[in-house]
Amino acid sequence: MKFTGIVCLLTSLGAAGSAAAADPFYIGSWTFTAAVVAPWADPQHKPDGTEQARLIGKAVVFKAREISGPRSFACENPQYKVTYYGPDMVFQGAFDEMRRADRKVDPKALATSLGFTAARIRTLETGCEIDIHFVDDTTAEIGLNNYVYTLKKH
Repeated sequence: MKFTGIVCLLTSLGAAGSAAAADPFYIGSWTFTAAVVAPWADPQHKPDGTEQARLIGKAVVFKAREISGPRSFACENPQYKVTYYGPDMVFQGAFDEMRRADRKVDPKALATSLGFTAARIRTLETGCEIDIHFVDDTTAEIGLNNYVYTLKKH
């Protein structure tokens, strides 16, 4: 009887240990599925769509020690940090800059127009050139060269 109890205890501890060691939600393969002209883009000049055409359908893979994917997103030795930003601070503070230039600009409305509904937006800082803002666990957005790209997790 005692042996069975120890085996059950060890099995339970092993299961708990493996659950605790699960990969963070962002680890895995994500695909560029859409792009829209960013709210901060100059309305007088349409951004070049060449990069957009090159990225849609491509994958970015977040691994523990590397981000692989198209040149603009690949990174060796990322320093991941999950944080939460208000709408004014996503996309490297672009919405706040817009509001400072024009008090009528509403960062929350801009964030909502891109699918963000939470008051605090979960963001993955990579320590590389990009930050990833999460709409939910399977949808993320990245700002690059006057576009906002949507990524979907596989």
